[in-house]
Amino acid sequence: MVRLFNVYFPVRTLVLFGGEALIICSSFLVATLIRFGDDSYLVLNYENGFYKILAVAGLALLSLNYFDLYDAQRFRSPAEIYVRLLTVLGLLSWLLAALGYLFPRFMVGRDVFLAGFVMLTLSLLGWRTAYAWLIRQPYLRERVYVLGSGERATRLVEALRKRQDLGMEVVGWSGAVANGSLTREGLGNTLLALRDKRGLDLVIVALGDRRGTMPVRELLQLRLSDIRVEDATGLLEQVSGKIELDDLYPSWLIFSEGFRLNPTFLLARRVVSIVVSLICLLLILPLTPLIILAIKLTSSGPALYRQKRVGRNGILFDCYKFRTMRADAEADIGPTWAGDEDPRVTMVGRFLRLTRLDEIPQLWNVLWGDMGFVGPRPERPEFVEWLNQEIPYYQLRHIIRPGITGWGQVNYQYGASLEESKEKLKYDLYYIKNMSLMLDVMIVLKTVKTVLQQRGSR
Repeated sequence: MVRLFNVYFPVRTLVLFGGEALIICSSFLVATLIRFGDDSYLVLNYENGFYKILAVAGLALLSLNYFDLYDAQRFRSPAEIYVRLLTVLGLLSWLLAALGYLFPRFMVGRDVFLAGFVMLTLSLLGWRTAYAWLIRQPYLRERVYVLGSGERATRLVEALRKRQDLGMEVVGWSGAVANGSLTREGLGNTLLALRDKRGLDLVIVALGDRRGTMPVRELLQLRLSDIRVEDATGLLEQVSGKIELDDLYPSWLIFSEGFRLNPTFLLARRVVSIVVSLICLLLILPLTPLIILAIKLTSSGPALYRQKRVGRNGILFDCYKFRTMRADAEADIGPTWAGDEDPRVTMVGRFLRLTRLDEIPQLWNVLWGDMGFVGPRPERPEFVEWLNQEIPYYQLRHIIRPGITGWGQVNYQYGASLEESKEKLKYDLYYIKNMSLMLDVMIVLKTVKTVLQQRGSR
């Protein structure tokens, strides 16, 4: 795993992304050289040819990402990858044709994009085929032994086996052997035997109770034999993008890297939130009267809905949204989480939730300082009091401003139960631990993708 912008990426995914970026740029560059020959230097340098090719590459990579072609977990068969890849190439051809028609000066030259696109199609199909063959080769896989037999070890083994893009092969784990073998001597002998067979590259320690069962001496021998030894908590964070709460010790939170709320960084983050919110308000301003009119014509009650939420340091504030439910939605049942196909949601409200347009008034909360643009989703005080008692470390999500969008929102569904709230907290803690401006940019881009694909709304 490689850490970029405080997010961990599998090396294989970066190789795939980098290879395709190189292929896209090379295809159009070669097409330019073929078309113009000795005049290519003038076209590329004095007619901004390089920048035009980079713009096309950026557009292509965004399209590939939008269709989840860098997320191997979403594909059930290799054929689906090729179907989506051809879909992206078809979409890209239409986009390039439209750009060439509307902005003729965007074209590098006559027939360059056409020739480049033909080369790009053949190259990408060939690259994807070669990449699929390469990642199946055993010598390019890291052999892993999971030391532990509890729930955390089980989750880790399942995650490693599902995530083929990680390039990790589980060659053994303590939970697969008989209970009588789970002794310090038995585990130590197993590890040393794997080392002697040259069948081990990494040991992940996922022991719940390490007293009397952790083979410290053998692990030290492995470490000195150039075999990596890592703790399961840190690796689970890298693999899943969340911090597991079970068996999480306060000492790990204290001594682990991250959780640095630097005043300078918080100030820069606040300035960025204000600027982004102002831009969004200006862009969405023409839609606001239409939304208000639609709400008023289809249901009685005010267009704006005000609700108490818990903000930074537990301070309550009024959170504003466009009303999506009946005005008397909680008159009889009191505060209740929204559910799938909630009957309280109006027809217009369902559309607003699906497109996230109901969140527009929260941009004012960002300007007033109650919220940030990115952060944990603000929760209602009636639920927070209960969740603080039921979920360990839940109060940590309130050490920063809540956000309109966040790491939890783009990676997990709407939290409408105790278990779902606990799962979402794992993502919130990961965000708080690894906060950075580039991570915020990634979350905003992923939010746009989530909204366009209509995922996770209720």
